[in-house]
Amino acid sequence: MQGPSKKLFPKVLKVVVAIDAFKGCLSSLEAALAARTGVLQACPQAEVVMIPVADGGEGMLDALMSVAGGKFCSLSAHDPLMKLIDSRYGLSADGATAFVEMAAVNGLPLVPYDQRNPLYTTTFGTGELIRDALERGCRNFVLGIGGSATNDAGLGMLQALGYRFLDRHGVPVGLGGAAMAKVAAIDDSGAHIALKESNFTVICDVKNPFCGPQGAACIFAPQKGAVPEVVGELDRGMALLAEVILRSRHVDIKDIPGAGAAGGLGGAFLAFLNAKLQPGIAWILDFVDFDKKAAQADLVITGEGRADRQTLMGKAPFGVLTAAQRQNIPVALIAGSVRDKEALLAAGFAGVFPIYPHALPLEEAMNPRMARQQITATVSNLIVASQHV
Repeated sequence: MQGPSKKLFPKVLKVVVAIDAFKGCLSSLEAALAARTGVLQACPQAEVVMIPVADGGEGMLDALMSVAGGKFCSLSAHDPLMKLIDSRYGLSADGATAFVEMAAVNGLPLVPYDQRNPLYTTTFGTGELIRDALERGCRNFVLGIGGSATNDAGLGMLQALGYRFLDRHGVPVGLGGAAMAKVAAIDDSGAHIALKESNFTVICDVKNPFCGPQGAACIFAPQKGAVPEVVGELDRGMALLAEVILRSRHVDIKDIPGAGAAGGLGGAFLAFLNAKLQPGIAWILDFVDFDKKAAQADLVITGEGRADRQTLMGKAPFGVLTAAQRQNIPVALIAGSVRDKEALLAAGFAGVFPIYPHALPLEEAMNPRMARQQITATVSNLIVASQHV
């Protein structure tokens, strides 16, 4: 393991652990606990402050509920392929605010590899979670929309909330990304009445427009199983849908930054629910009071499953780095795998550490028990090294 930069303090007294989920392997809290063990192994007298973080995708719900209090609400909802699964959302202590993680019900890991095709996946389940919270009296919503398996422009979510999307013959268009190009008219007469008095804050980590070369389909649909022909079909469908929305809702969402998040779900929230789109990690760090909790820290440890140049494009570790730099606190980055290490160091990380000393088969690397052990060992080693700089 390469030793940490001289920016690390020679004697660690207070360590903040703010690690994103190792997606598909460990939650933010599980990774943080493993790191905490490593700190205390190397420096038993250290004060360790754990701050669960996320950027709007997997792990956001746990991160927010860890500081919001309240309770989890469980229900059966439909996954991206319209199969019923057990799902949940968070409810604040006063019952007024619901915290919804889109990835928990319509996320990409819920779809088997051989069935991934955003022509057929839907956000219907996300709408079911919102509807359940509305029925409980919630009128404020915080939604993380990262990690989706979908590219249906939020049609499924809106359909679950009572909206109808009709073709030129007045027939409902159905579900999935393939339905977007068929929409000729929008009927909101059956939309849940409580939506008019509800407020939506949408957390997302991308700024892509609704459609076009940098839009939802062209940039993200291939990651969700779309072959080039499907990407083109989806993008054309989104452009046509945007025109219908402009005519009927008088909102032009085509070029709004963030409208392309989660396959256009961001655009649906903007056009139909008057939502505010917020950058993921910055909003969450403010919500969990990161600046106050990190004050006077000697070191911050952050991390994610895979660190590379994309880490610097608004992901949780980069947000943690940016916040820590305001207080001149050095930040060490750990990850299951590391690429573009020089770029990460140049961005300001004091040290960048893969938790595995050499490449492993994916199945082994994703083993939760092994990942916890390696996080603990990696953190212990970097703390020991920092004390001897």
